[in-house]
Amino acid sequence: MNDTLIPVFDLGGVFVDWNPMYLFRQLFDTEEDAQWFWDNICTPDWNLEFDAGDIFSEGVARLITRYPRYWREIQAFDLRWKETLGEFNTGTIAIHDELVAAEIPTFAITNFSWEKWVSCLGEWTFLEKFDGAVVSGLEGLVKPDPRIYRVFCERYGLAPETCVFIDDSEPNVVSARKFGMQAIHFTSAEQLRADLVALGLPLKA
Repeated sequence: MNDTLIPVFDLGGVFVDWNPMYLFRQLFDTEEDAQWFWDNICTPDWNLEFDAGDIFSEGVARLITRYPRYWREIQAFDLRWKETLGEFNTGTIAIHDELVAAEIPTFAITNFSWEKWVSCLGEWTFLEKFDGAVVSGLEGLVKPDPRIYRVFCERYGLAPETCVFIDDSEPNVVSARKFGMQAIHFTSAEQLRADLVALGLPLKA
């Protein structure tokens, strides 16, 4: 393998816009009610349990027993999960396609329910172009836990300093840097392209 850095991507917020409020706004009459539901019932911390490996049907059932009056809305988070997705970032997908065409190995480290990961494989065609992925829900580890970066490097036989990690979450980027990876805080595909070109990746400027 040459000295070219190995790009390692996050998925949500980098390749695809993910926001549960897209769904909750359809379930409630007002923005305030939808936001309250995200803040207090189907919370970010509760969602993180799925990213850590919890089974959707079980997590949903447990939450419904706590808040039975919201059983329909809670269940929708599983059955209508695809409605939490917004637009794909075509700029990131184009960058990835260029890297693949240049025969640069690419990987992913993602906080993702293993069930939903599998359900997206047939629809997100860029997923099968990765040379490998570490999915938090299968590892029982979620970013920014540095152990997930260690799992990745050991699994694919890569030294941290040979990788550049790309994530829209600043804490995840900081954690990857502390582990020894180069890392880019993703803000836009245009900026990512410029950053990767500056690092010597074979992309059109």
